[in-house]
Amino acid sequence: MDVLLDVRVPRTLQAWVRELSGSPAGTVVEGWLFEGTRARRRAEAQLAARGIEARLYSAYKPLVHHFLEAVDRKALARVTVHCPVHPGASPRRFLLEAYPLAEMLGGAELQLLSLPESDGMPCYRIDLRWRDGRERSDTVPAPNRVHADFLDRPMLSPTAWLRVRRPGEAMAEGRRESEHEAIFRQALALVHAHPWPATEPYFERLELRVDMPGIAHAPVAESGWMNTREAMHEDLYFSLLEFFQHRSGRPAGDRRLRPGQIVPDVRAGRGAARLRIATVAYPPLAPDGVATDALPLEHTPSPLAPARIAAELARIPGQRFEVTSREGRAVRGVYHPGKGPAVLISGAQHANETSGVVGALRAARQLVAQQAHFALIPLENPDGYALHRALCAQAPRHMHHAARYTALGDDLEYRDAPPWFERAAREQGLAMSGAQLHLNLHGYPAHEWTRPFSGYIPRGFEAWMLPKGFFLILRHHPGWGDRARRLAEHVCLRLAERPVLRDFNAKQLASYNAHAGDLPFELIHGTACMISEVHRPGPALTLISEFPDETIHGAPFILAHDTQTAMVLAAVEALGLISPIP
Repeated sequence: MDVLLDVRVPRTLQAWVRELSGSPAGTVVEGWLFEGTRARRRAEAQLAARGIEARLYSAYKPLVHHFLEAVDRKALARVTVHCPVHPGASPRRFLLEAYPLAEMLGGAELQLLSLPESDGMPCYRIDLRWRDGRERSDTVPAPNRVHADFLDRPMLSPTAWLRVRRPGEAMAEGRRESEHEAIFRQALALVHAHPWPATEPYFERLELRVDMPGIAHAPVAESGWMNTREAMHEDLYFSLLEFFQHRSGRPAGDRRLRPGQIVPDVRAGRGAARLRIATVAYPPLAPDGVATDALPLEHTPSPLAPARIAAELARIPGQRFEVTSREGRAVRGVYHPGKGPAVLISGAQHANETSGVVGALRAARQLVAQQAHFALIPLENPDGYALHRALCAQAPRHMHHAARYTALGDDLEYRDAPPWFERAAREQGLAMSGAQLHLNLHGYPAHEWTRPFSGYIPRGFEAWMLPKGFFLILRHHPGWGDRARRLAEHVCLRLAERPVLRDFNAKQLASYNAHAGDLPFELIHGTACMISEVHRPGPALTLISEFPDETIHGAPFILAHDTQTAMVLAAVEALGLISPIP
């Protein structure tokens, strides 16, 4: 291990209480910072005992916190929210930040409107009307700062802010850097300044251990989840990925980048925040062990252990094939000869998207009974999957996008040069089966995805910021457009026969539309679908499923792999109806 940085940053809330406690009685304070409700109320009480009137608000999603903390939502009839528009951000920035207000109001009428553009302090204006005739108007400040990232790209990000009015003095106010912002700034500064090797990969694993206080709002409804530690993980990971893309000379968003494995590990802390950055070797491999989970696959409430995946795959008859991952784990597949045109089924290309693993195995068992023709790789990225399990041991409801890519740090689908490692399994499956259709099972975040210290909206992944139900992405080679359309029509028709899925999609789409506007996909029999022609190697048809499965467990996870299973079976059925297949 090579420790590059180990620092502590004082907790902003505690620092403010110490600073303000010396103020005279009658001082009035308003502050915004990255703390949960109970911690802010305790600090207010401490200051009140000294005669100081303090009101402390959340700097993260202040509008949502206002409705959680200061609005009686039980009998609301109508809510109108005028959202600020700032020239330093997307016009929809604050409409998006209002998520999931459309789901919080218990059936009250909601209207989200945009205010005229202004470069002043962003503020929401709210008009409330209750069923008993009461009315109220509120103003909710949303302190943000205009700043630049390491490429001098301007952005608008939430920040801590403090207003103090002491008796006989004018109000003093301004931005205060919170411990959250300081941790983020110091992490990026260290990585930017470090003398990394000239060529990729730059390390085996770059670990960023952060212990810090913050917001952890975890209601039963997944849409209401808010966690600033999860947001720190996401912002550190993608900010560093962007830095290494730039350093390598690759264009932004290039998934061929192989920096190594970037691992932010962000945990709860109560006192001073701590940041430790180190480069380390890959951890030693643990044996797969023995599958101990006795639940049938169709009742599996959480992602499967690797041993269970291996055991289920071993029950599928056919010709085995196997390659080795970068860290030395087996990537296993099976080729099952059968009737009709062949398909390749794969899961966990992005290893934090886990429902496709279960769906692929469940569908394969039924395809065996149908004597279908397929190749199966249920777990394409075992190194990322192992990291995901390790991170989930600390935070099972976080998205953990650090586990998305391989141990090299790239997206295996885009790997275009040796060493091939995991990617070789997909090529073997395609070669053995001759499949012209690849069923690639994916997922995406089940709750809001934010990067609060880099402009809030996840850059490059804006369309994935809010859940919008289960949807499909269908890519086809030139000359296959008609068959792609027929495939999509059949699969979506079969999915429309599932009332629980229909209701789930309708609810998520309504919330998405309220905050993000119209969906940029067409709806086919109630399922969103994007069909496009591509010019790239591989099978003529690739059908990608997208269920909002990151972070979910229990009944929602079962619905996720139920849907993945149904999609695979419907696609195989559709393929038999499309003729001719070369």
